[in-house]
Amino acid sequence: MPQYAILIYEKETPGGVADIPPEVMEANLRAGERIAAMGARVVHEQALEPSAATRTVHKNGQVTDGPFIESKEVIAGFFVVETEDLETAVAIGKLLPIMDGAVEVRPLLAP
Repeated sequence: MPQYAILIYEKETPGGVADIPPEVMEANLRAGERIAAMGARVVHEQALEPSAATRTVHKNGQVTDGPFIESKEVIAGFFVVETEDLETAVAIGKLLPIMDGAVEVRPLLAP
């Protein structure tokens, strides 16, 4: 079955996870059971540490602090789901609560 990365982009909050409203956290925690009810499977899910902990390795080997791109949003977390098609993966992306950002759904290359 095809797999899709669901990338969650949000504006970074000064307090990190502590600044996320309880209803948003609760909706995120319930996403797995809602995805399963759609006949899809979460292969992996992970929240990410703040972008200040990020290091970027450039093609010349130089290492810099922070994310590579300039943007007000950062990747806050991601899922890898296994489901029958892109439409279902997009429907799963719509389940996720968004405060100020967006969700990107991207098919993964088959191994």
